[in-house]
Amino acid sequence: MSSRKRILLVMDAVVNLILGLALIMTPNGVTRLICLPTADIHFYGVILGAVLVGIGVALLLSLSSPGGLGLRGAVAINLCGSAAVAIWLILQPEILCVRGLVILWAVVAIVLGLGIVELAERA
Repeated sequence: MSSRKRILLVMDAVVNLILGLALIMTPNGVTRLICLPTADIHFYGVILGAVLVGIGVALLLSLSSPGGLGLRGAVAINLCGSAAVAIWLILQPEILCVRGLVILWAVVAIVLGLGIVELAERA
């Protein structure tokens, strides 16, 4: 694996691990930060966080083993995830405060940017 691909996978893993751990540890804190209403049940935020941590770990594992998630899986996850959040932000921007919009659009830009760079690296 080229050093450029390794760097992309590590960057992608770090983004997923940070977002995932934040959701696992403080699901309502994250929702309050982006001005969404908090839920009495933390289940969905924690589950999403666990999935993101799992993706981050799979990306790190793929650095040493060809059987891991790899660059193609990372591209699919990043493009699907960023597109889903972007569409939601476009269709329902009134749900969030300005701070929430800025934070989520930044996350979309980072994840989409990683996906595009990873896609270009595959070519």
